[in-house]
Amino acid sequence: MVRWESGRRSDNVEDVRSRGPGGRVALGGGGTIIMLILVFIFSGGDLGQVLRFFLANQGNVQQQQAPAQPDPEEDQQAEFASVILADTEDVWTEQFAKLGKQYRPTPMVLYRGQVRTGCGVGSASAGPFYCPVDQKVYLDLTFYEELDRRFGAPGDFARAYVIAHEVGHHVQNLLGIMDTREQMLQQMSENEFSVRLELQADFLAGVWAHYANIDRHILEPGDLEEGLRAASAIGDDTLQKRSQGYVVEDSFTHGSSAQRMKWFKKGYETGDLRQGDTFRAKDL
Repeated sequence: MVRWESGRRSDNVEDVRSRGPGGRVALGGGGTIIMLILVFIFSGGDLGQVLRFFLANQGNVQQQQAPAQPDPEEDQQAEFASVILADTEDVWTEQFAKLGKQYRPTPMVLYRGQVRTGCGVGSASAGPFYCPVDQKVYLDLTFYEELDRRFGAPGDFARAYVIAHEVGHHVQNLLGIMDTREQMLQQMSENEFSVRLELQADFLAGVWAHYANIDRHILEPGDLEEGLRAASAIGDDTLQKRSQGYVVEDSFTHGSSAQRMKWFKKGYETGDLRQGDTFRAKDL
């Protein structure tokens, strides 16, 4: 059980769970009427202006939805995510300072179902993800249930690992690693580049855990195993065996279970950024 309750909450959480699909506030019913009245008033009573506003915004008007019922358990998970995000901010601010750089925290967007991002429309079915265009991490908290029930990787630290991995992509972005993609594709396939990028994010998640535990003693016995179990559960070979019964290694995009555990554990044990260059590593 991760010791998180007393931790700092991040100021960089954008909670849009109460909004409609696509991260847009629903304007149906009374909300639409109020908007039309306001247009009528501020246009000096011009009914033509009201009609033009209505026609222009028809595509953005949605049927009014009943407000989501409060979910204390999900709200607690949102608070947990905020604490873990804050902890990644503390660790990476310190590590970047050692490199003579300034860390810019990534906002975390909590959503339900679908969400609009700088990379297009994101869906909960794809799991947590990082968008390098708007430099934000996106998380539908229902993924934690999937991690527990579907992937057999329960526990607070398994959930923390997921956040730390996505923040790892932000670290890669800030360090310019993602900018090397075109150059790297002259030496390797798109899939191999993706695997090496993902394994490095696993390594960076391990580096976060290394320093978070040294500085704040957040881990209890068994937590590291939870993180390793989560890394294993979402390895490409494990997912392919579950979905199709066989493994096609050339189609890997994130790395095998063994590889993901290896790099996460290496980051946790060393805390040394110099040992996380997965792009030059001969043995993944």
